[in-house]
Amino acid sequence: MIDPKLLRTDPDLLRRSQAKRGESVELVDQAIAADEERRAAIGAFEALRAQQKEQGKLVAKAKGDEKAALLAATKQLAVDVKAAQARVDEGEAAFDLVMKQFGNIVIEGVQAGGEDDLYVVETVGTPRDFEAEGFAPRDHQEIGELLDGIDIPRGTKVSGSRFYFLKGQVARLEFALIQYALDKATQFGFTPMIVPALVKPSAMEGTGFLGQAAQDVYHLDLDDLYLVGTAEVALAAYHSDEILDADALPLRYAGFSPCYRREAGSYGKDTRGIFRVHWFDKFEMFVYCRPEDAEAEHAKLLGYEKDFISSLGIPFEVLDVAAGDLGLSAARKYDCYGWVPSQGRYREITSTSNCSEFQARRLNIRMRDADGVQPLATLNGTLCAMARMIIVILENNQQADGSVVVPEVLRAYMGGTELLTPVAV
Repeated sequence: MIDPKLLRTDPDLLRRSQAKRGESVELVDQAIAADEERRAAIGAFEALRAQQKEQGKLVAKAKGDEKAALLAATKQLAVDVKAAQARVDEGEAAFDLVMKQFGNIVIEGVQAGGEDDLYVVETVGTPRDFEAEGFAPRDHQEIGELLDGIDIPRGTKVSGSRFYFLKGQVARLEFALIQYALDKATQFGFTPMIVPALVKPSAMEGTGFLGQAAQDVYHLDLDDLYLVGTAEVALAAYHSDEILDADALPLRYAGFSPCYRREAGSYGKDTRGIFRVHWFDKFEMFVYCRPEDAEAEHAKLLGYEKDFISSLGIPFEVLDVAAGDLGLSAARKYDCYGWVPSQGRYREITSTSNCSEFQARRLNIRMRDADGVQPLATLNGTLCAMARMIIVILENNQQADGSVVVPEVLRAYMGGTELLTPVAV
């Protein structure tokens, strides 16, 4: 949630942010009107309460007919106070409803546009020239089938479309990535965590996933719990309703969890293979810090992602995501797109977002420093989304005979295996 004070101190900042996101600018005026109504209701209630207290003092001193008259007036005043309290509650609810429609305030420098506007800020590595090597690159599904390591048909049979089995060599590759990501996260200074994959509505709403992204979220009606689409949700809610010591910040956590997404808005997109699926495993980095340190922490998270991808030998691009594609909570987001040879283009494999104070305000997470108690900032970043990292490893490291070279940094986690080899089936 944005700081309500900005409605009164800098509404034009909100208008510019809404315009960049491609969202309703008129929402700012609606919020200002709701805020004025709310504050007027609070003022009227407080005036009546003060009158009620003063009248109570008079009743205590009065006698006879005067006391009877005062008691009658007091009874009516109690009715008026109750009605005024109801108007305050209604005003607060209306104001809260409007405020929750705002996305985070876009950081200065983020470009306008949507998901098709790709602002590349850096390219790392050079894609292989398969033509010069004398063969056309296979896609990851074909490679996985040759390795007897990706089984889409049985995934569909058991669970439906966009599900899969990993087995044998490819399953070992994921376990190696998990262990490697754990070691890298520890090296980067993060506390490893295994987090719940089911959360309460308050956690999902607090992190901003029940707004624009609601259609992609799985809900268990019987239990009123949500399946997380990222460990970010549980990591953000971990300190909900808490006041943290500012001197202990930043707090850095790396959470591992399965992730579940309906992909409701992607019908017909990436239906082959395991690029866009309903379930995958992921290591997610999460940071709590002082608001003034958020942009520096964001740069660090991006640096960790670049380090991880580079260590695996994957060519990639870094994108500064356009404002219209940020999602509700992000004030700025960087994506890393890994090279996919079979498609001849870069595709998203990691993402890191600066959520500034937005999630902390919604989840009531604050810090205490010399200036008192105030909101802090939260940030998140993908260290390794297993399915997509497996895709780029298989495709970029494939050989003409269908084998795949294991990245050197993963070999120790696979018992020294240097090559994944085709399996006769």
